[in-house]
Amino acid sequence: MKNLRLMSWNVNGLRACARKGFLDWLAEVKPDILGLQEVRALPEQLDEAVLKPEDYEVWLNPAERKGYSGVGLYSRITPKSVTIGGLGEERFDSEGRLIIADYGDFLFYTGYFPNGGKDLSRVPYKLDFSEAVLQHAEAQRKQGRSIIICGDVNTAHEEIDLANPKSNQKNTGFLPEERAWVSRFLDHGYLDIFRKQHPGEAGRYTWWSNRANARARNIGWRIDYFFISPELEDRVVAARIHPDVMGSDHCPIELEIRR
Repeated sequence: MKNLRLMSWNVNGLRACARKGFLDWLAEVKPDILGLQEVRALPEQLDEAVLKPEDYEVWLNPAERKGYSGVGLYSRITPKSVTIGGLGEERFDSEGRLIIADYGDFLFYTGYFPNGGKDLSRVPYKLDFSEAVLQHAEAQRKQGRSIIICGDVNTAHEEIDLANPKSNQKNTGFLPEERAWVSRFLDHGYLDIFRKQHPGEAGRYTWWSNRANARARNIGWRIDYFFISPELEDRVVAARIHPDVMGSDHCPIELEIRR
């Protein structure tokens, strides 16, 4: 039986990514489950080919504000159920930041965690959202569920996770309180599975600024993650980053697990 390939990608606008080859990539790579972030489109704004690609079921959670945020789920396996949003707070659900799918032996979360903003005004909201995701997942774990959370967390956890840590200590994405939340998450037992599999490996990033030729120079940040509850670790085959895949300022990340 083939392993499951789970993938996550902040597409930085699905309509734009579709023009840059998203469907060709999807047909070639064929992830079993794909979480998208920053879809930035209403369903009626997307082409039929994007909404209904061959072999996939698709769910979208767009933000109420047009052209903003939004997450998606593309799945070759029919989940037992799909929850759009699910955190129970309008201030989170209105921004289209979460989809939770039940695959029986695990719950799959695709999340687009907020950016704290250049003026840092959104940092409290970001931390509140992050905590709400953690508490939701913890409630599910108490019921015996296994958890996989993927997405753009908008935070580099350690200095190894970005090219210029010293010059970014006062910028959102690398603030002490943002990094502390990732540590708090891991303290609950979740595994940052890429880092667990690749300890000490520098230069492995998932996002690059569009300025100063940053991607070609690999001046980036690792802010996209797969977090898993610890009992799933024995099923992990590989955790990968795919920096050569274009179409967005982020690249796809992958978790391969045994069925």
